[in-house]
Order: sequence, then structure tokens, then C-alpha cells
Amino acid sequence: MRTLSVVCPVYNEQEVIEPFYEALNGVLEGVADRYQATILFVVDPGTDDTLSIVRRIAARDPKVRVLVLSARFGHQMALLAGIDHSDADVVVMLDSDLQHPPALIPAMLDASEKGYDIVHTIRLDAPDTSWVGRWASRLFYQLLNVLSQVPIRESAADYRLISRRVASLFRHQIRERNQFLRGLFSWVGFRATGVSFQAQPRAAGRSKYSVGRLFAFAMAGITSFSKRPLRAAILVGLGFALSGLLLALVTLVQYFSHSTLPSGWTTIVILIAGFSGIQLIFLGVIGEYIGAIFDEVKARPHYIVEERINFE
Repeated sequence: MRTLSVVCPVYNEQEVIEPFYEALNGVLEGVADRYQATILFVVDPGTDDTLSIVRRIAARDPKVRVLVLSARFGHQMALLAGIDHSDADVVVMLDSDLQHPPALIPAMLDASEKGYDIVHTIRLDAPDTSWVGRWASRLFYQLLNVLSQVPIRESAADYRLISRRVASLFRHQIRERNQFLRGLFSWVGFRATGVSFQAQPRAAGRSKYSVGRLFAFAMAGITSFSKRPLRAAILVGLGFALSGLLLALVTLVQYFSHSTLPSGWTTIVILIAGFSGIQLIFLGVIGEYIGAIFDEVKARPHYIVEERINFE
């Protein structure tokens, strides 16, 4: 009998958390002959009645554990908190909105039993996904794979299975602050495989990732796995410096040849605007890296737990 911990981050999901639990519990009952399973809800405190509902679920089901965080630390830190508080042979993590179908778990467990330490899931777009969302997702992964030296699967999701030794790595060794888990689980290596699933429309509620949070998530992925934007700043700077040198030489030749020089107002404006724009862009890039260093130097905890329910 192996042990299984299912980590479920939760934030403002009062409309769907009960149906999600029923679906997940039904799947776990189907593998109860092979796995002693626990469900771990990691609750980012929100503004609705989610926490009260999760408390009621935990009160009637002793295999349900709850971690209540003291503030909203975000999706990635909620997953990390779940890994830190799971001491099982196998850890599965999935979202609590039913877009990650619990019915996929038996197939992931079968892959684990074949010796795979990591079982990724590959998300196929839901029928109601807009073309803008599909285009933005593909563009992000293509850009990330161009910039990063670590290959990251396109359409990868934070729905995965990891073995005990992979979870132990994240508990004790991989402790960076701005964690981009989709990249880190590719970076650690080990035997890995993938399982595809059809993303489902949200059963209720709305996405908790605003445009700002999606942008911050993308920047965390780029700064965590690539130095190429910094190197690009050097190359672009060298290119503009050489262009300026050539322009200076042309101007010098024109001066000594007594040719009629134009007033140059348009040229000056264009050059100043171009150089200023490039400089500000790369100052922003450098600022992102400095911000990541700043977070590491502060060494604040990744998250703070306010309450534990059904833990021994």
C-alpha cells in the first residue's frame, strides 16, 4: 500500500469547491486498494465563503487536510506549501476549479508505477478558449523556449505527479523565492513522461489570474531560466554604438569635404527617441533581474501558515 497526497490550491472557489471534492474523492475511492490517499487543500484567504466550506468538508472527512495561509501568497507558493507538508510516496497537484479533471489521476499513477518520477500533463485548449488566449499561450512558450536553456513543454499545466524524492528536493534544496514550477520540474531531470488532457470550461466562478498576474508569472519564468535578455542588451548596445561611430565618421568626412550639411533636426530627434526607448527597455529588463536578486537577499519565508486542520 503506497501513500498518495493530492495538493489542491484554493482561492475564492465557493461555487465549485464542493463539486470538486466530490469528483476527486470518487476518483481516490477507485484507487483505494493500492493507495492510502489524503487530500490537502491549501487555502489562500479570500473574500468569499471558501474557507468555511473547506472546514465543513474536513470535519466530515478525516483524510482531508487543510493549510490556511495567513495572506494571499499566490498559486505557486500554495503549491510549494502543499509539497512541504506532504510526506507521501506520490504527490499529485491540481487546481480546484475542475478545469484539471481528477479522472486523469489513475493514468498518472499507472505511469508512476512504471518508474517515472514526474508525470507532466499537457493541456489541450478548452472549446471556449478564445483565439487570443491560444495565441498568447503559444507565443509565451515559444519565447520562453527561445530564451531559456531548459526546454519547457508547450501548454504545460500545473497539474502533475511527482515522486517522493522529487518532492524532497523541493522541500530541502530548491528554495528560491520566485519559483516558476513548470520550468523547475523540467530542470530537475529524472524520468518524466506526459499525459494529455482536454481542459474543461470553468464549472463556476472566474479565473483568478488577472493580466497583471499573468505578466508577472511570465516575467518570473523568463528571469528564472534565462540570461539572454541581459546579453541581448549588450549586443543591441554594441550595434547602436557602431551605428553612432559610422554616423560620426560620415559627418566628419562631410565636414572636411565642405559639403552642404542639412540642419539635422529630424535626425537628432529620431536618434534621441530611438536611443532613449532602447535604454529604457533594457533598464526595465535589468530591473527585473535586480528585483529577483532583491527578493532572494531579503530571504523572507515563502509563505506563512496561519492554521492547520486534520494534521497529526
